[in-house]
Amino acid sequence: MDAGELAVVALAALAAVQVVATLTLVPWRMRGPTRAAQEDALRQVPADVVTQGRALRAALRPSSYGSLLTSLVAPLLLGFTPAGAEVVRRVAEPFGGHWLAAAVLGGLSVLALLWLVSLPFAAWRHVVLGRFGLSTQTWGSWTADLLRGAGLALALGTVLLAGFYTLTHFVPDWWWAWAAVGAGALVVLLSFVFPVLVEPVFNTFTAMPSGPLRDELLIMAARDQLPVGDVLVADASRRTTGLNAYVSGLGATRRIVVYDTLLREAPAGEVRSVVAHELGHATARDPEAGALLGSVGAATAVVALYVLGQWDGLLRLAGVDSIGSPEAIGLGAALAALAGLATRPLQNLISRRVEARADRHALVLTGDPAGFAATQLRLAATNLADVRPPRLEYVLFATHPDTVERLATSREANGAAPTNGTSHS
Repeated sequence: MDAGELAVVALAALAAVQVVATLTLVPWRMRGPTRAAQEDALRQVPADVVTQGRALRAALRPSSYGSLLTSLVAPLLLGFTPAGAEVVRRVAEPFGGHWLAAAVLGGLSVLALLWLVSLPFAAWRHVVLGRFGLSTQTWGSWTADLLRGAGLALALGTVLLAGFYTLTHFVPDWWWAWAAVGAGALVVLLSFVFPVLVEPVFNTFTAMPSGPLRDELLIMAARDQLPVGDVLVADASRRTTGLNAYVSGLGATRRIVVYDTLLREAPAGEVRSVVAHELGHATARDPEAGALLGSVGAATAVVALYVLGQWDGLLRLAGVDSIGSPEAIGLGAALAALAGLATRPLQNLISRRVEARADRHALVLTGDPAGFAATQLRLAATNLADVRPPRLEYVLFATHPDTVERLATSREANGAAPTNGTSHS
């Protein structure tokens, strides 16, 4: 069996593992709230909250769809035409067309072009969030964050491009096997080091002062039998007025992080509800499951890239001789964009299922459905959430259950009977 045939077998095996893991780790059998409960919940949302959320959604809609369209069209133009390969060749030309210069400098140039065409939509979004009072950043602060992110992407991209194309150069028939293992391992590694190395680049964290709230959060973690290294406060107010908290890291790096905006705006009971939801993710081992699914997905993508690269017609479109050559990075980006768009609804559905399970955990852990409902209303009002988004946008963009679904879940947990009233829908 040659390398190509073995790659096909490996791809089938990885796809099967991905399917089994998805079916096993995602709570597919968990039933959501009934339609009647959701309709009743919608009637309980104040009209001004519904109006403001829909206004923000309408203002963001052009940039959201524009970004989505651009993130597909730009890679297709670079990858399904010789344009991407020509960019790489021109950048590598001063270096005699050396394969490493083509891999790193040419690859970074193609990725930079894709990044640049996305910037207008990011800036548009920043303007809208500032107009609605959700962003507290100046253009200087926003640009600084943008450059920090670009610096991290540059460092990581350099390592990945150099490593990947070193494999394709020196192991032209079997690079897919080594790269698949490396990609899978990298996803797992980043899951551990992200909170330690990356989060401090964008936020300053301070230990939550000793007191009843900190003790209560640690007690909840202990009830979940979760070791937590610390409870930290993030200076989120330097960027946003939004409220949030999260549990990040795995094992020894796990910590509870609470936005300073949440501490300032919400009573202790609502802070507990938000943190209990995040503890639900850790209790269900969602970060580990995400790392596993991401690891297998990354390995599958690498092998699929190799298999698709055996199609001569695809290579002719891109003007390249091999999918493993640096000139083919545009083609790889195009294939990744298509795969991302095709799998986006499923990824969002998986995320919503996992988030719904964390909601139910919070309701059990706190034993306070009324507090959970009050939390969701506060989050909707402060974050200007669209409490009932249009179905298409829900499928394309929603990674969490909408506010109405979450309120209905809390009402069912509280045994509330449907009420009469006028719907805002």
